[in-house]
Amino acid sequence: MPIRAVLFDLGGVVLDSPLDVFAAYERELGLPVHTLNRAIASAGSAGAWARLERGELSMREFFTAFDAELAAGQVHISAETLMARIADNTQLRPAMLTAIRTIRSAGLKVAALTNNWVSDDQFHKMDILRPEFDVFIESAKVGLRKPDPRIYELACRELGVPPAEVAFLDDIGANLKAARELGMTTYKVDHYQDTLRELGAALSLVL
Repeated sequence: MPIRAVLFDLGGVVLDSPLDVFAAYERELGLPVHTLNRAIASAGSAGAWARLERGELSMREFFTAFDAELAAGQVHISAETLMARIADNTQLRPAMLTAIRTIRSAGLKVAALTNNWVSDDQFHKMDILRPEFDVFIESAKVGLRKPDPRIYELACRELGVPPAEVAFLDDIGANLKAARELGMTTYKVDHYQDTLRELGAALSLVL
């Protein structure tokens, strides 16, 4: 089936990756690589990070809960410091914004599907980006987060396009796996310039 809509993750795709901030903070603290990712994954849907992204915790509540969660595993960080650095170091990628505009001008629908949280920084970034998309879905607002299949289904309903006619870009494998299982065409964003070339070839566009 032809692609009629493109679904974009934000952090790590349209914006710089917060995972780079994780890695830098781990190096500073002398922690093993992927310590934070593993802690978030092992805590699962009941963990502080997941609850923050579903809008169930305020940022202040998250700081306390996440610090305690990691301390229980003998990892001592400052969630407040971590989140401040994410806010300061996840900037817009101009090439992605140009690609979104090109795709939209070609008559395809575009949507944002982001796991995010409630904060002044997030509100500002989302307000800048929202007009660039036909559909804009934020986990903290809808109470669902990737890779829950229901958030992808919500995006498709709002786009009015079935999963088989949607391309999805994300930088996290688990999020892509859930989308593929629904029938979407997926692109893992490691080096976003390469992904744009691949997506452009599939859409017969220069991105």
